[in-house]
Amino acid sequence: MTPTAAPADPRARARDEWLEDFLRYASAERRLSVHTVAAYRRDLAQFDAFLCAYEGTNDWGWADVHRVSIRSFLGDLQLRGLKRSSIGRKLAAVRAFYAFLQRTDRMTASPARLVRTPRRERTLPSFLSEEQARDLLDSTGEAARRDGSVLALRRWALLELLYSCGLRLAEAHALNVIDVDRGIGQLRARGKGGKQRVVPLGRPAAEAIELYLAARPTGESDAVFHSLRGTRLSRRQIQRDITAQLAGVADGDRLTTHSLRHSFATHLLDRGADLVSVKEMLGHASLSTTRIYTHTSVDRLKRVHSRAHPRGGGEG
Repeated sequence: MTPTAAPADPRARARDEWLEDFLRYASAERRLSVHTVAAYRRDLAQFDAFLCAYEGTNDWGWADVHRVSIRSFLGDLQLRGLKRSSIGRKLAAVRAFYAFLQRTDRMTASPARLVRTPRRERTLPSFLSEEQARDLLDSTGEAARRDGSVLALRRWALLELLYSCGLRLAEAHALNVIDVDRGIGQLRARGKGGKQRVVPLGRPAAEAIELYLAARPTGESDAVFHSLRGTRLSRRQIQRDITAQLAGVADGDRLTTHSLRHSFATHLLDRGADLVSVKEMLGHASLSTTRIYTHTSVDRLKRVHSRAHPRGGGEG
């Protein structure tokens, strides 16, 4: 006779049910992306596993968790060497989960409410100089016109678009032909949380997109960027296209697809654009997110002053 498996602990089953309810809510009602929901699942599963070890039992419920337990979880993550940004993301998942439990009347208070988010490291983003950006785009455009192939024109159009409009990778991936108005020079980008914004489209980018659209294969997808099969180009392929082009730039090993977005913001501020306008074009929810680019610009100007000014402190 084959022995039957012991039934799972009922409190563990209840934890799983509450977690699945939250993930369905995040997907169906809040309409968060599949990537965000998957991250929530991983982070909360890790939190569950930590609490089982911390409590020394599987016999506990989400309502039993205290603020001290959450702080211990964050401390354990820090000991494991996670960056503060990653720890903050996991705490955000715990907070969102408990906010859901309050909203659905399963709890009256959240133990995560008074747990502080770790202060994030202030790191300056990598970006191209104006000269590097100009040389890269000019050389890519000349090569694409000369070559005339779909792949060469696609790489050029991607580079021009990301630098001209400061789009995120996901926004370039989601861009449809109907979103781009080449006549008046603007496009509609769909950012985080489904928010839409209108961004100016420069003439070189509009020309690159025009030539690419004329050469690309037709397909069922409404996307601007197609694979050779006519389907929407994957995010991974967009990354490969851009990374291959950036590899030829000085210090290209530190440059990523996002570096073009950073370059877009930095160059606008260097040339006198106001912070609020740059914030709107980037689609940031808060000015504090955009302010990092002012640090980038100021640091660069300090280096120029140090090297060039007679009393700047640099070598004469």
